[in-house]
Amino acid sequence: MTRALPLIDWPQWRETGLHLQLVTQIVGKVRLSLTPWLNHGWNVPLYVTPTGLTTSVIPHGGRSFEIVLDLHDQQLTILCSGGATARLPLGPGTIADFHRDVRAALADLGIAVRISTLPNEMADPVRFPDDRLDRPWDAAAVRRFHDALRFADDGFKRFRTGFLGKASPVHFFWGSFDLAVTRFSGRAAPRHPGGIPGLPDAVTREAYSHEVSSAGFWPGSDAYPRAAFYAYAYPAPDGFGDAPVAPGAARFDAGLGEFLLDYDDVRDAADPDGALAAFLQSTYAAAADLGGWDRAALDCDPGRPGRPRPVD
Repeated sequence: MTRALPLIDWPQWRETGLHLQLVTQIVGKVRLSLTPWLNHGWNVPLYVTPTGLTTSVIPHGGRSFEIVLDLHDQQLTILCSGGATARLPLGPGTIADFHRDVRAALADLGIAVRISTLPNEMADPVRFPDDRLDRPWDAAAVRRFHDALRFADDGFKRFRTGFLGKASPVHFFWGSFDLAVTRFSGRAAPRHPGGIPGLPDAVTREAYSHEVSSAGFWPGSDAYPRAAFYAYAYPAPDGFGDAPVAPGAARFDAGLGEFLLDYDDVRDAADPDGALAAFLQSTYAAAADLGGWDRAALDCDPGRPGRPRPVD
């Protein structure tokens, strides 16, 4: 069925979007602090749920817990093994107060954690306890953003099934505030130069230690104030930016070094799922073909429910 996608207007919900990004950073940093490092920072992100985002299970001594952001009922819930829970409202206010309340809720549940209080990958960052700017909360815009995330999450997961090689989960990075999925050629990559603002070079270099074709979705930013799907390769092979990709509205942005497909072009398409699938597959093909990936060994037909992949 063709689905109707919600409007995502970055200028209209910018202040709420920045508030939500800071909320996800506080939650994500709890997971980061308590989990061992996983290749490419895969212990860092959050995951899309039917109603919001989650850390997934976090170990803590002999216990475990999960932090869930319900973006439809507008609340944060901490669920602990043994049944203890805590709930906090999501809404307007200051990040300083939200940070204080999350710390207090975790402490009341016996969860000891220390996090870095400096936001990552954001312009002019202010430490959480010092951020007393009173920000709004547009609940309808938050719900629309989550509905767009669910669409992207579904499309990325379907795309992921057509690959036999190493591939990342579909996950939400709270630093860059985007949903992403990555395929790997299996070969090591040149040392990344680093230099990404708000991200330690050691993290960047570990994340890009191997050749990748990566795609994602972000809701907009001040630098690019439109929601968009993106795709890039590291290292970008010669001719990558000139490769033909689909659908026709997709284009290469030389400044960003990646292909872009505006969310509105997908939203307005007769078949939004098909438009996204064409973008994901064609940009991957450009990276893999120009980069000399062994596609005969790495590619497979997309998965189908209830049908094991046939093996000759």
